[in-house]
Amino acid sequence: MKPIRLVADESVDFSIVRLLRINGYDVLSIAESNSSLTDTAELALAAKNKSLLLTEDKDFGELVFRLKMNHNGILLIRLINFSSTEKANLVLLTLKKHYAKLPHVFSVLDERKIRIRK
Repeated sequence: MKPIRLVADESVDFSIVRLLRINGYDVLSIAESNSSLTDTAELALAAKNKSLLLTEDKDFGELVFRLKMNHNGILLIRLINFSSTEKANLVLLTLKKHYAKLPHVFSVLDERKIRIRK
């Protein structure tokens, strides 16, 4: 299996990054590499690397929808009342089931479902 390339915004719970890496995903963690990047720079980095951006920061919706910024796909994780382990497992399951649908779309994962918007 070709590794799926991901960029994890610094807002992403590190347990998600760790579990994805254990399961063979290629994850660049902004918290590890350059925590001073702006959201705009993170989005550009993910697009340049042809990577899906994982975030728990709603500000990326404004960058994509209002400012029409280029991206390779964003998964906004909105699992508010979940433990770190539960979040990590749900993100892993979501990527396993839906990754083929996630490039170049803005997706939101919440406690009920995944919503995918073009």
